[in-house]
Amino acid sequence: MAKKKVIIIEDNENILEAFKDIIDSSNDFTVIGAFTSGEKAFSFIQKKEKPEILLVDIQLEGINGIETIKKIKKKIPKVLPVVISVHENSKYIFDALCVGAVGYLNKNTSPKELINALEQAYSGGAPMSSNIARKVVESFQLPHQNELSERENEILNFLAKGKSYASIADELFLSINTIKTHTRNIYEKLQVNSKKEIMDKFG
Repeated sequence: MAKKKVIIIEDNENILEAFKDIIDSSNDFTVIGAFTSGEKAFSFIQKKEKPEILLVDIQLEGINGIETIKKIKKKIPKVLPVVISVHENSKYIFDALCVGAVGYLNKNTSPKELINALEQAYSGGAPMSSNIARKVVESFQLPHQNELSERENEILNFLAKGKSYASIADELFLSINTIKTHTRNIYEKLQVNSKKEIMDKFG
């Protein structure tokens, strides 16, 4: 039976080689291309064989992993992107899932778990490291961010970056009291109690 074709996009060459060795030593998968940037991978798929699975890092030189997935999915709609990243922040996870990633793994994933995840993805599953899956579940238990007004979303983004009320007020040309009022509304709508919770969930 033919092995399923995988492309890896990872800007750390040592990690790239390690992933390639793990996948090539499996019975069911073969790496047809290993690249340090989304641009190189995209150029390859335009000229050569098409992959069935993409294993993509989020933080890449040039276009990031999210944009890379979007671009490659446009060219190969049936490709199955699996993100593998050290970043577990909710925004990255949801951005990746929104552009068509079918899975999201932590880079601490063991060789055996990595191959299992590729098998799951190919069989129609959605492989996720347990802490990533927990974040996804938690966020579904929260009211959605789209319940916030445009101004509240703007302030939420600043809070998620750890900015102080004073610096947000300066940035938006508003008074500190106005920022505090908006922040109270944000806490209430998102059911959080502190800036730390906001940074953990949205930072």
